[in-house]
Amino acid sequence: MATVRLWTDDEAEKDPAVKAVFDDIRRVRGSDFINNFWRALANDAASLKHTWESLKAIMGGEGALDPLTRELIYIAVSAANGCSYCIHSHTAAAKQKGMTDAQHMHLLAIVGMASETNALVTAMQVPVDREFLVGE
Repeated sequence: MATVRLWTDDEAEKDPAVKAVFDDIRRVRGSDFINNFWRALANDAASLKHTWESLKAIMGGEGALDPLTRELIYIAVSAANGCSYCIHSHTAAAKQKGMTDAQHMHLLAIVGMASETNALVTAMQVPVDREFLVGE
């Protein structure tokens, strides 16, 4: 259960700042669906706008990474952070962008492998090899 109110479309229509963001989400995504994340953020219109503008620029704007790769990274980071909502949301987005079942399973294998080796190296406090230091 959410710890904040999830705004309805009727409530959003009455607040010009929230309505503007919801309208832009619908326009950019080509869908009438506004998910619960945005409905929760609507409780603070400034945060809603800031988060949408940032996400739109990073996940949808120009960049060196293709849209599917961006979603795969989002899934991996969400798994590392334990965010079930984002895992589900971005897995759905990745599937819409062409992720196959084989790619999904390979991604999950990489996430699992990285989690295992990260835990081991952290527990052992292994120093970074000089050859791996970049930018020095």
